[in-house]
Amino acid sequence: MIRCAQVRKSYPLGSRSVEALRGVDLAVDEPGFYAIMGASGSGKSTLLHLLAGLDRPDSGELSINNTRIDSMNERDLTRFRRDQIGIVFQQFNLIPTLTAVENVELPGVLAGKPREELRARALELLNLLGVTQGRDAHRPEALSGGEQQRVAIARALIFAPRVVLADEPTGSLDSRSSEALWSVLGQLADQREMIVMMVTHEPAAAVHCKQVFVLHDGVIRATIGVNAKNAADLASEYQRISGSA
Repeated sequence: MIRCAQVRKSYPLGSRSVEALRGVDLAVDEPGFYAIMGASGSGKSTLLHLLAGLDRPDSGELSINNTRIDSMNERDLTRFRRDQIGIVFQQFNLIPTLTAVENVELPGVLAGKPREELRARALELLNLLGVTQGRDAHRPEALSGGEQQRVAIARALIFAPRVVLADEPTGSLDSRSSEALWSVLGQLADQREMIVMMVTHEPAAAVHCKQVFVLHDGVIRATIGVNAKNAADLASEYQRISGSA
């Protein structure tokens, strides 16, 4: 479960303050694949970083899985983020000297989890995500962009989180790899009963989701139910909402 209530966030810019979020209200109660869609500068990455506990709001309330994270101390927040939230970035952030399976295991190794258990879990996740046996022993430089992002997703799932947050996860991939990855994220959300929340500016990505939250000028302007919409229909509705804001 994800809940935001009147979340605000500003950043200093020279002698003035820029308001990135101006009172965001958002609620997701059911597992599934969701998107926060907005233009560059709309505040979508800021919102995702707040949900991930990587930054703190100036005011308002943030809850993940019925737990308030905006008021947690740093130690508890770090532990909660590790155990309850998976994070996937546009840049894969893989360690170049480690193999694919070692990259997936790394958060567990740092947390002191049993190595044998981690290896079994990492291999299971890589297989689930289509990184086949043999490829899991390669270092990132020997993997395609799509494979590297799948390794990054597997790493985000190593603690079996209930919420996965993805920040433009296909921004570094070609269209074919992107389509495949959007399908994978949707399947993971359904199979593992997780909430996967992705920020994007692309209708082609958002159309794979269950619902799309339209973020415009730091507030949620509308929620679009995707249903059987194609990317063109979604883009048209998004433009109508954004244009009337």
